[in-house]
Amino acid sequence: MIRLLIADDEKLERDALTEMVARRFDEHQVVLEIAENGRKAADTAILWGADLILMDIEMPGMSGLDAARAVLAQRPGCRVIFVTAYSLFQYAHEAVHLGACDYLLKPVDPDELEASIRRAIRQIETERKLETLAPVQPEPEPAAAAEGQPEADTPESSQNALVMDHVRRYLEDNYMFDISLDSVGEILHISPAYLSAQFKKYQKMNFLDCLTELRINAAKELLTDPFRSSAEVASMVGYEDASYFARAFKKRTGETPTQYRRRVSKKIGEHHPEGVL
Repeated sequence: MIRLLIADDEKLERDALTEMVARRFDEHQVVLEIAENGRKAADTAILWGADLILMDIEMPGMSGLDAARAVLAQRPGCRVIFVTAYSLFQYAHEAVHLGACDYLLKPVDPDELEASIRRAIRQIETERKLETLAPVQPEPEPAAAAEGQPEADTPESSQNALVMDHVRRYLEDNYMFDISLDSVGEILHISPAYLSAQFKKYQKMNFLDCLTELRINAAKELLTDPFRSSAEVASMVGYEDASYFARAFKKRTGETPTQYRRRVSKKIGEHHPEGVL
């Protein structure tokens, strides 16, 4: 069950969002609560234990951005989808910086809203699965295992493989957020060093390499949009520092984000010459 809070100072907007959610989600899957201003939204989310908030930005007393900061300080696992009538880059940038799941413009398209909520629910449920899994325990080294000989399956190794598979899916759903070995290790109650070793063992890939690959692949898609700056793309895939993003991108692809964008744009232009349908 997901506790979804709708926060908007306009009653018509609250009613419209409530109706959209009620039509698209079963009441046993999503439970709704309403707040008419930022201050009440923050208090309700913390006390009620909201999992997800549909938050307007421009609200009296406390803005949606400030309310989200207050909530996330105490409930870092809460997801926020901002819904606003203002298409301002500053708002969008702050929303991304806060780790918002999405930034939707009013009037909200019902299909777009549903897709955004379902993505957020998938992230929440993946994190819950991680938390409910038994912490992985260090496996003793075989006393006389022959070098290069495959390890025999044990209940412990099977459990560890399952946990690392969930970690991989967690990264796939949350790569755009501030994720690290420390943060995932805290969820699993294991040390970052042990998590790193287990992830590489069962996923055949380094944890940080996996996270970087997911971010760079997402960045490639975003860079095909000429209206998004490299700095904006960096923020959207989890990099606060645009210079660090550019270095990571070049190390992974051999090109800077600008070079990649130009090459792809040129390639698209060659396949779709002007005037040809």
